[in-house]
Amino acid sequence: MNMLVDGEWRTDAYQSTNEDGEFDRQETSFRDRIEDDPDARFQPEAGRYHLYVSLACPWAHRTLLVRALKGLDDAISVDIVDPYRDEDGWQFTPEKDGCTEDSLYGSDYLRELYVEADPDMTGRVTVPVLWDKQEETIVNNESKEILRMLDTEFDSVAEYDVDLYPEGYREDVDRIIEDIYEPINNGVYRAGFADTQNAYDNAVSELFDALDHWDELLEEQRYLAGDRLTEADICMFTTLVRFDEVYHTHFQCNHKLIREYDNLWPYLRDLYQTPGVAATVDMDHITEHYYTTHPDVSPKGFVPIGPDPDFEAAHDRDELPGDLPEDLLATAR
Repeated sequence: MNMLVDGEWRTDAYQSTNEDGEFDRQETSFRDRIEDDPDARFQPEAGRYHLYVSLACPWAHRTLLVRALKGLDDAISVDIVDPYRDEDGWQFTPEKDGCTEDSLYGSDYLRELYVEADPDMTGRVTVPVLWDKQEETIVNNESKEILRMLDTEFDSVAEYDVDLYPEGYREDVDRIIEDIYEPINNGVYRAGFADTQNAYDNAVSELFDALDHWDELLEEQRYLAGDRLTEADICMFTTLVRFDEVYHTHFQCNHKLIREYDNLWPYLRDLYQTPGVAATVDMDHITEHYYTTHPDVSPKGFVPIGPDPDFEAAHDRDELPGDLPEDLLATAR
């Protein structure tokens, strides 16, 4: 796979599987934090920060969801890369539907921003990227940490009073995010990019064991952590919303569709119908990216014409204990 090595772009520098044929995700490179603290280097300020994202990527999608749910659209600007990624990496193609230019620097490729932040950068060029316009550098490119910062550090500039990491739930939220990461969020990739039958079998088995577990738990509660919408639901949503259209077929996670689950399917529709969420989902970008960008998985690059799940169908999940924050309910009225 492709990456930067000492600031130079290489197309043969990164092996995505280990010696057992298992998908091996590389650690992200930039891990600074924005903190609502007068002594912090990076402080939350409206207009100071910028997100670079792909609408196709589930990790970047997490950050767009929090930005929308908190009402940070005016405070944090966004640029969107092309869903198609070739050997040159993520690129800016503003002439394409749903894509933008690099509004800050006019770059052709996202890797140019990584080199701008670190001329000797060695590592993969990934989305999301949280950029500081003031210091002209990358603050962070780890989705879980960006999600948390947008949720907890930007209340002073957020339009909505929405807390996705509430007191009394935090230990459970952290545990759930950890519990769903390896078997579900990363599990679909472990299945799709496995290089041995054993690696694939293990990934798929763990994936569906985990989906079965959460389907059973959601029979009695509306959200993963109980009666509150939290960051854990954000992390689950971006995988589930891609599952039937992409992971089931493209990554051969075809034991079961999400639409065949008694509770995960209405839970997914409930989240999709939460005010602000549907606008962050671009299935055209999602399907184009996966089916055209992985020639080792889908060599012909044909984008399937279905199955078009009905995310707007009634779900009845609001009969379970729990409700959305008042600010989100107000936006739906």
